[in-house]
Amino acid sequence: MSATGIGASVKRKEDIRFITGKGHYVDDVNRPGQAYAYFLRSPHAHATIDKIDASAALKSKGVVAVLTGADAVADKVGAHIPGWTVHSKDGSPMKVGSFPALAHGKVLYVGDPVAVVIADTYAEARDAGEKLVVDYGVLKPVVELAAAASPGQPQIHDYASNNTVFNWHVGDKASTDAAFAKAAHVTKLDLVNNRTIPNAMEPRAAVAEYDAGSDVITLHTTSQNPHVARVVLSAFQGVAPEHKLRVVAPDVGGGFGSKIFIYNEETVCAWAAKKIDRSIKWTAERTESFLTDAHGRDHVSHAELALDANGKILGLRVHTIANLGAYPSTFWASVPTYLYGILLSGQYDIAAIYCEVDGVYTNTVSVDAVRGAGRPEATFLIERIVEKAAREIGLDPAEFRRQNFVKSFPHQTPVILAYDVGDYVAALDKALALADYKGIGARKAASAAKGKLRGIGFSAYIEACGLAPSQAVGALGGGVGLWESAEVRVNMVGTVEVLTGCHSHGQGHETTYAQLVSSRLGIPLEIVSNDPAATEKVQMGMGTYGSRSGAVGMSAISKALDKIEAKAKKVAGHVLEASEGDIEFKDGKFTVKGTDKSIDFGSVALNAYTAHKFNGQELEPGLKETAFWDPANFTFPAGVHICELEIDPETGVVTIDRWTAVDDFGKLINPMIVEGQVHGGVVHGVGQALMEAAYYDGDGQLLTASYMDYCMPRADNVPSLKVDTIETPCPSNPLGIKGCGEAGAIASPPAVINAITDALGHEDVTMPATPQIVWRAAQKAATKRAAE
Repeated sequence: MSATGIGASVKRKEDIRFITGKGHYVDDVNRPGQAYAYFLRSPHAHATIDKIDASAALKSKGVVAVLTGADAVADKVGAHIPGWTVHSKDGSPMKVGSFPALAHGKVLYVGDPVAVVIADTYAEARDAGEKLVVDYGVLKPVVELAAAASPGQPQIHDYASNNTVFNWHVGDKASTDAAFAKAAHVTKLDLVNNRTIPNAMEPRAAVAEYDAGSDVITLHTTSQNPHVARVVLSAFQGVAPEHKLRVVAPDVGGGFGSKIFIYNEETVCAWAAKKIDRSIKWTAERTESFLTDAHGRDHVSHAELALDANGKILGLRVHTIANLGAYPSTFWASVPTYLYGILLSGQYDIAAIYCEVDGVYTNTVSVDAVRGAGRPEATFLIERIVEKAAREIGLDPAEFRRQNFVKSFPHQTPVILAYDVGDYVAALDKALALADYKGIGARKAASAAKGKLRGIGFSAYIEACGLAPSQAVGALGGGVGLWESAEVRVNMVGTVEVLTGCHSHGQGHETTYAQLVSSRLGIPLEIVSNDPAATEKVQMGMGTYGSRSGAVGMSAISKALDKIEAKAKKVAGHVLEASEGDIEFKDGKFTVKGTDKSIDFGSVALNAYTAHKFNGQELEPGLKETAFWDPANFTFPAGVHICELEIDPETGVVTIDRWTAVDDFGKLINPMIVEGQVHGGVVHGVGQALMEAAYYDGDGQLLTASYMDYCMPRADNVPSLKVDTIETPCPSNPLGIKGCGEAGAIASPPAVINAITDALGHEDVTMPATPQIVWRAAQKAATKRAAE
């Protein structure tokens, strides 16, 4: 292994510019003579728009235009559509309409954009926005998830009776019922997976510019997938023909899934820039982000687990109500179905599973993919009920898991997925040793002596990622294939440019992609660059989400490098006057087999551009290759996380004392970056488990619309983490990698809650387990102990 190649913990190339303030984000983009946009948003969760009076606003200082939903309709600006189709168990398609760029006729959540004011400065646009007069006919909203589909609830969309989008299912009901019929023990559990807000460091932003001379719109936007944004804005929203639309995503300050989607604001800015023939800039205020960025999670579930007399899991059945919010969104329908239900087998050999999911509309902002997207919800459910089952039958939770793990591969689950490789027992054993599980009894006693309660909790997670095999995606309702593209350009002087449709927003692509190229071509890391920012530079690609930029994006790069190496051998053969078949390539040097004749990679690059004939064969000059990669299967990262914590029963404060994570990500490109991804994911999940939750009141007002009310984890909420790995290389891509960006957020919530309930003597708690909730549970547990 080289010091900079695959497997080396190379410091991230991109960090220098970030930590020195040299990053270039959308808000740093300014165009000559640009105007600013302010969006007037609905103060009501459910209301008709009876009249909009813009006369006073139009007379305000600096105002260029005021546009409403009626203007968008008149200009035939299309509406947002979902990227995934799901069918109900009766075979009927999901009940879905469209998501208008500006609300027209009706508003459906607090924050729904009603009009946009464009002015010379943002202050002027905002001042004018306050002069807009909107007459609303206030309607009763639907807010409570569990009751959204109940008879008598207000109808949100005419086309969706009982506010139901779909009644989906997966698995075999008859075989699952049969498994329960012969069970010696059945564990039951009711769960709420709390609604969260993604809170990327950089708020969403857009700068749209129209060039009347070329009739081209350029949109700078905070996007995880600029190519998909371009297609949607062109083909479905009619903003401009695709060849007349450029989408540029510069540095993006975090996404966590929330910047996958096409939102109202970038659509409106692009449309309005052409309409007024002037550049327009918009950057979200933080409260706008809370109100309008797609939220995550938000499930209410009932689960049952069937066991035989020896503790073998026989079957699992689940019923989930999933909140989808007010409008369709990109992965909106797939998250609580095909990214959730088909993961419910977890790491366990379960013969029969049946899952039903009711997706419902509510008068809240759309719920879509947030870090993990369906996989955290599935892991939380299976790991909570497995923990509870072990306790009910008196088995050690680690040994109960070991007993029920899948142990031979490939393994076909009863819910579609076929796991390719893994070693779940090895990950558990390594985690138990690192966590000093044998010493937990002594540590519990030491905590008790201080008046504290200590608990330990497990989470044995698996995820399906590396999104995704196009054939599988299409069969499951996806609107497009999820392949990836890559182009490798070797310049005349031997420097290399890597262009791919995967966009980096914190993953470290500039480093890991360079490591791959450095390893394959034997060149220094410093002469490799990666720039995925603009759609006119990079061929069509599908973006970054679902831990795909390694397993899919880097596989495409690897295939392009295969072509580079093949052509470079031909060039080297010409220069060295040898047959192409006699050329060997290693460590950046081409050598004629059995001789000392050689040429380095840089010289081959130069000759590729200066020579015209190679060994009598006509070849095109240059050294540039493209490739596409469409995976044959999902990848299946898996692992075991162990959380050990203390509770102060007098205050309910939870202190995480130890965290152990052993993950199987297949081959690691950069272990240091992988460890950083695990750290970030764990903290993300700990936030959901202990403090993060989005709450709406009965009128549909978001009560947690600022950091005063929405608590985020900080450094002192987590200890130093013990992070390690095992390795079972993925067989479905040439690099053997699986993906790591979501694992920590998937694994950590059940580990925390299982540890809390262990500390409390198995008294249940909900997420987020705030001090108030934990204190009440501790008092209840104490009362029970006193009565025994």
